Amino acid sequence: MFRKGKGMGKKFRVAMIGQKRIPSREGGVEVVVDELANRFTRKGYTVEAYNRSGYHVSGKEFDAGENGRGKYYNGIRIIIVPTFKNGKLNAICYAFLATLRALFGKYDVIHYHAEGPCIMLWLPKMFGVRVVATIHGLDWQRAKWGNFASFVLKTGEKVAARYADEVIVLSKNVQEYFWETYQRKTRFIPNGIAKPQQKPAEVIREKYGLEKDGYILFLARLVPEKGLHYLIKAFRKLKTEKRLVVAGGSSHSFAYMEGIKKMAVKDSRVLLTDFVQGRVLEELYSNAYCFVLSSDVEGMAISLLEAMSYGNCCLVSDISENLEVVEDCAYSFRKGDVEDLRRQLWMLLQHPEKVEAMKKRSSGFICQKYHWDDVVAQTEKLYRGEE
Repeated sequence: MFRKGKGMGKKFRVAMIGQKRIPSREGGVEVVVDELANRFTRKGYTVEAYNRSGYHVSGKEFDAGENGRGKYYNGIRIIIVPTFKNGKLNAICYAFLATLRALFGKYDVIHYHAEGPCIMLWLPKMFGVRVVATIHGLDWQRAKWGNFASFVLKTGEKVAARYADEVIVLSKNVQEYFWETYQRKTRFIPNGIAKPQQKPAEVIREKYGLEKDGYILFLARLVPEKGLHYLIKAFRKLKTEKRLVVAGGSSHSFAYMEGIKKMAVKDSRVLLTDFVQGRVLEELYSNAYCFVLSSDVEGMAISLLEAMSYGNCCLVSDISENLEVVEDCAYSFRKGDVEDLRRQLWMLLQHPEKVEAMKKRSSGFICQKYHWDDVVAQTEKLYRGEE
């Protein structure tokens, strides 16, 4: 039976399974889990997050630390789950062990994030625990995964569609996909964003020699589906003194990363910063001439929401997941079309007045459209079975 825990003097207990680790910015999943876990904790919930063992994909210097079993971060209990170093087995091992441990957690809800971990979602459901799944994107479509990993991801998707009490999706496109493929009704709850405070170019000037409006920004994991290779190819054809700043670390795509490094070394204007966070990240968002998201595949890109919240003029690939977010408050180019990307970049470089006009619109638009408070309120109803 579902343990309601309401009006009984017991805190409502939630488990978060699917993130690599929090606190961390390794990907959109981690940002979302961090936001939800913190906000539910502040509302009086007991939240326990099942982090994976191992190191941050971008190096030990960004590792949030193992925190130790039973340790706390902002009131959230962090439980470390051991995993294999082999990327193909990591997700399965993690999902299996995290789920087994969670069965003894007396949770009112177990919230799975991303398709891979959902492969074990059926087990707590068998024991009467309420289960919610958030599908952050159709991960099996991503180019970095081989046949076995894609099979696991697709299986996790099928399990979520069949067994989850509620399935949350981040875009209308994925919502339509679940209905057409599985005849499964889902809940559309997009990610949220908060209006940030802009920061002057201080650290990035000292560290990278960057000035306000002196660079085009790309910020994402360096994996094939993010389309960075299109952007570098297009940028190299442009005559401009502005730089292309590429901020992000690799994620199980080391061969792709090496290819990007070889492309970048051929143009001194291309700067690879590796993974960034904190003040450097804030300054990069605050001072970019424009932000480019050149993805082939997306769920709902946190970096796009963040870039717009800082008042950036954004140029995005025309996949539905991007256009659904930006509406008419950003520019777009045809997905995978290097020449069209070059044309659009050149247009923005030649018309700073258009860039400034879009900058004035983007922050107000995105911060009004997406709120974390709305995300939490809608998710809370699903946790408690009130919708």
